[in-house]
Amino acid sequence: MRITGSVRYIGVNDHQTDLFEGQYQVPNGMAYNSYVILDEKTAVMDTVDERFAEEWLAHLEAELSGRKPDYLVVQHMEPDHAGSIPAFLEKYPDAKVVATPKAFEFMKQFFGIDLGERKEPAANGGTLELGAHTLNFLFAPMVHWPEVMFSYETSEKILFSADAFGKFGALDVEEDWACEARRYYIGIVGKYGMQVQTVLKKAVGLDIQTICPLHGPVLTENLEYYINLYDIWSSYRVETEGVVIAYTSVYGNTKKAVEKLAELLREKGVEKVVLQDLARTDMAEAVEDAFRYGKLVLATTTYNGDVFPFMKEFIHHLTERGYQKRTVGLIENGTWASTAAKVMRDMLQNSKELQFTETTVTIKSALNEESEVQLNALAEELAK
Repeated sequence: MRITGSVRYIGVNDHQTDLFEGQYQVPNGMAYNSYVILDEKTAVMDTVDERFAEEWLAHLEAELSGRKPDYLVVQHMEPDHAGSIPAFLEKYPDAKVVATPKAFEFMKQFFGIDLGERKEPAANGGTLELGAHTLNFLFAPMVHWPEVMFSYETSEKILFSADAFGKFGALDVEEDWACEARRYYIGIVGKYGMQVQTVLKKAVGLDIQTICPLHGPVLTENLEYYINLYDIWSSYRVETEGVVIAYTSVYGNTKKAVEKLAELLREKGVEKVVLQDLARTDMAEAVEDAFRYGKLVLATTTYNGDVFPFMKEFIHHLTERGYQKRTVGLIENGTWASTAAKVMRDMLQNSKELQFTETTVTIKSALNEESEVQLNALAEELAK
């Protein structure tokens, strides 16, 4: 694939992996992106997962047309991108490796190699001259590993953005960008919003015409759309107005309550109401929705003096990723000694800028007249 006349795509598609990073469902696979810049000197931008090293090296060899690469630029040391570094080094023993000092430290940890004179540490703000092309390095620590850097090519105005602007899904499958990019960002990068904001502020000052991420498609049009979404996600702002109701239900009574709440909300004019059964949904999808929408209702049973395990896991995912700036309503169900609302509120106590509704719905086993009044009051608050 030609990105430009001098910049070529040499990545691979992975339809073997069922759970990316051992936890994220990827029914449409993954893309591990790599690029090569052809100039007086040639630079390879990252490698791919080691399982695809042979395929990737064949792509690279085809684009080189008999030439040898001068540089391997390593922007991120996570194994899905760095796994083929040893194969590259063996095939091209004269190539030099450009990376951050921290990346070289990780390289030794992963592969037990010390590159010696082949090592060219990058400097934050430093450059690499290839001829007509110049790479400018922008360190991006904790987006989402500490060794990460971006590379900006000045002549063709290309930002090689490491894992930023990436998404789930192989490149031979057509699908909406935002949905899988959002799930990818919230799940994998979401905790590091402050760090993303820092590097984003620097990157948007560049004249960017193309974004080449390490996952997902190369972005060449309407870049403002993608950058704006990244700005929203990394600043924890509300992307879409609506209410997410995340629930667990043992015998169906809590489920009946949240279905009733959804009905009330729609009657009161709330256009977007999303229900997530935490025992059955893809947990990453539920977490994505909680960050996307402005209001969240947590509904669960008291369970062993605590809350139902799937709800506990869900809230942990939220707090781990810095959940904030949202309105939260609580529904608890308990036949005796109900404590679920208190436990959920306590779990969220360190989350920033959360506003809890005045109404907390307490169900004693099943909905009755009293709890239905509370449910209606909660719907009124959320609909405002």
